[in-house]
Amino acid sequence: MKNIAILVPEASVMQAIADPQYLFAMANEFLAASGRPRLFNVQLVGAKELVALNEGSYLVRTDSLYGNAPKPDLILVPAVFGDKKRAIAENAKLMEWVAAQYLAGAEVASLCAGAFLLASTGLLDGRKCSTHWVFVNEFRELYPEIEVVDGAVITEDSGLYSSGGANSYWNLLLHLLEKYTDRDTAILASKYFAIDIDRDNQSAFAMFQGQKGHNDTAILKVQEYIESNIKDKISVDELADKVSIGRRSFERRFKQATNNSVLEYIQRVRIESAKRSFESSRKNISEVMYEVGYTDTKAFRTIFKKITGLTPIEYRNKYNKMAQAA
Repeated sequence: MKNIAILVPEASVMQAIADPQYLFAMANEFLAASGRPRLFNVQLVGAKELVALNEGSYLVRTDSLYGNAPKPDLILVPAVFGDKKRAIAENAKLMEWVAAQYLAGAEVASLCAGAFLLASTGLLDGRKCSTHWVFVNEFRELYPEIEVVDGAVITEDSGLYSSGGANSYWNLLLHLLEKYTDRDTAILASKYFAIDIDRDNQSAFAMFQGQKGHNDTAILKVQEYIESNIKDKISVDELADKVSIGRRSFERRFKQATNNSVLEYIQRVRIESAKRSFESSRKNISEVMYEVGYTDTKAFRTIFKKITGLTPIEYRNKYNKMAQAA
């Protein structure tokens, strides 16, 4: 029997508690239907018996307080909502327990923005992690010692698991189910819950908004210039001259402020503009390519797929209703 502790932290997302509970309960039914013993003992574990979520809209009754919960084989840390620093402070004692259980042999998995709580334990220091693409910049600011894997749906490092944004956690749950049972059971669960079992990238869903939560006014000026002139050929030397900074110092400051090189930032701004055009217009690939400053079809296709995980045609067909109708 595998003991699975689903945490019920303060400020957590209700669905990220209910969904894994439902999945592992159904997995037990699948196993029983095939003549095998039920494998999972699922417990909701928290710091108190009743936890109010969504500003009191829901009350969740825990099965165990963390001090007397069965020794877990796997701990699931659900997504948290709202102010992340506040959520970290409110759940400090619970996360101390998680860290102790990991050191005693348990595996730990964070779902979506639950990565903020998992990171607060210190267990991820020097390791890799995934989280919702919306919160990547905030996560990096809070935890610069952790390597965020951009676009990943699942990241695994030394018995610590994390998932990408929102429904990506279903892919992590299926991954864990396959690990504890077998591929057939995971496939059955994926069909039951209508989840694409092998999706491994959230890049197609990400919207690049530019990393502007910094105080370097010179770099902000350059970012705004790039975003206003995406059709033009822009060189690093030209940008450095605009703010009267030597090239080497400019590149260093830009990377420090945005977590992208200058070239990466230009590419991401251009591809984001291309994505919006594919989503909302009837323009063909070449028209969009020229519109965002590319003249080489192969280069545009390669960079677009690198950033989004899809080719330009695949992206247009996926997100443009007019293209789908045609």
